Amino acid sequence: MGLLDKKLGLDLGTVNVLIYENEQIVLQEPSLVALTVEDERIVEIGQPAREMLGRVDEEDIQVVRPLRDGVIADYEVTEAMLRHFFNKVAGRIRLFKPTVMVSVPFGVTSVEKRAVHEACIAAGAREAFLIWEPLAAAIGAGLPVGTPAGDMVVNVGGGITEAAVITMNNIVRAESGRVGGLRHDEAIISYIRRKYNLSIGQPTAEAVKIQIGAAVAPAEEMTMEIQGRDNVSGLPRTVTVSTGEVVEALTEPLAMIAGVVKSVLGTTPPELASDIIDRGIVLTGGGALLRGIDQYLTRETGVPVYRADNAMIAVATGAGRALEDPAILRRIAQAV
Repeated sequence: MGLLDKKLGLDLGTVNVLIYENEQIVLQEPSLVALTVEDERIVEIGQPAREMLGRVDEEDIQVVRPLRDGVIADYEVTEAMLRHFFNKVAGRIRLFKPTVMVSVPFGVTSVEKRAVHEACIAAGAREAFLIWEPLAAAIGAGLPVGTPAGDMVVNVGGGITEAAVITMNNIVRAESGRVGGLRHDEAIISYIRRKYNLSIGQPTAEAVKIQIGAAVAPAEEMTMEIQGRDNVSGLPRTVTVSTGEVVEALTEPLAMIAGVVKSVLGTTPPELASDIIDRGIVLTGGGALLRGIDQYLTRETGVPVYRADNAMIAVATGAGRALEDPAILRRIAQAV
């Protein structure tokens, strides 16, 4: 594809923005923007803003997430962030604007969809198509979504978890829950506060989740030292946290994710349900990388659950591939 025809798949997530082009991920950055409090001037976007998280004076500079639960919470900041990312991928001086396929959570309102579409156009896209996130995830995970058989995908993102049954390029049943990676981090923060009287920031909680976190108790216990502020003395303190403690901390958000999956399974037509039992459920999204989450959901639902090989990038990949598929483009023009 040359300059004339730049086609991008865009996963516009609460925690990360991923852009796919030509069978590869060309950008993966945190959905974070650092603003001055006084005049709301943008200081940093993406990874540099993430590095400021918890390390700057909040009365001077705020680090914000312009997307919440997968939808735009601050239109102007989202537009500026997208323009910055498009410039990184396509270059500031470009003769032709890119065509973009962007994912949106299933069931968002027409106002929320329009906001995403307008933000992409204002940020520099020539054309912007919208695709439901679970459909993009299923395409990206390599599921045969164009066949009459039923496939089920569960996309665990940063702010939202979506479960959907897909057949003939169409979502038959879907449910969303406002639970994802950020809720996991919050659960770890409050557990550490309750058990150790220690305050830690979101980046530390995320590091705990990635390094020793799990959904089920592992055969081998892992531990990690973390630093925080003692809530009694106000002084820095170090504690050692184990995987078993993280499993305990994540009980509630994981139960919410299982609830979303069960809710979809409970309303799926019998013929499609039997396909899902045979084929299993595919897990995508950053939250799918939590150790043992596939085993946990298999135990909770009684249906085999598998993690997609490219779980983290499945939505962006699927959005990009959908731009090349005339059948999906026709369906999207009618549905989204």
